[in-house]
Amino acid sequence: MTSPADAIIDLYQRHAATYDGLRGKTLFERPWLARFRAMLEPGASILDIGCGTAEPIARHLIEAGHAVTGIDSAPAMIAQCRTRFPASDWHVADMRRLALGRRFAGLIAWDSFFHLTQGDQRAMFPVFASHAAPGAALMFTSGPSHGEAIGSFEGEPLYHSSLDPAEYRALLAENGFAVIAHAAEDEGCGGHTIWLARREGAAQGAS
Repeated sequence: MTSPADAIIDLYQRHAATYDGLRGKTLFERPWLARFRAMLEPGASILDIGCGTAEPIARHLIEAGHAVTGIDSAPAMIAQCRTRFPASDWHVADMRRLALGRRFAGLIAWDSFFHLTQGDQRAMFPVFASHAAPGAALMFTSGPSHGEAIGSFEGEPLYHSSLDPAEYRALLAENGFAVIAHAAEDEGCGGHTIWLARREGAAQGAS
């Protein structure tokens, strides 16, 4: 029997249209996106890891003038991205095996990274590092503490997991990132737990 963690890609593929309709477009994430963008040069390249259907975060970044490359493991999601923003760069790809062969000034994994198992999350930090230019900004969401949780989407199990905050800090440091800001269950951001970090090296676009 397929575990909830292994079923994530198929779940989003089958329900991509429903997800797109339900995904809030009010951009409550705006304050954190502003902090993220403040670390970048105007028009800087951004890798959106788990971009969904490009609404609303990729849209916001594109309309702000950034060169966005988006990846998602569900082909139906990427098809919608290509329809909405044909001039941007979209790839069907599993973040766990991502190897684009280029580096970006900013990386964002909003409400995507936390669907990975704890082991797969640990393995993602070298992936982040391999796609981050010197001085790059990295922002991702996680759970507030170590554990696993099963939600529900369209009546099916929806898997989430998280590491302990101390382990996230250690993994970031081990892979060349310094924590700039962290908020657990930020009430002003829909209860999200957010990490914002910078890649070591000469900053490109720091403000």
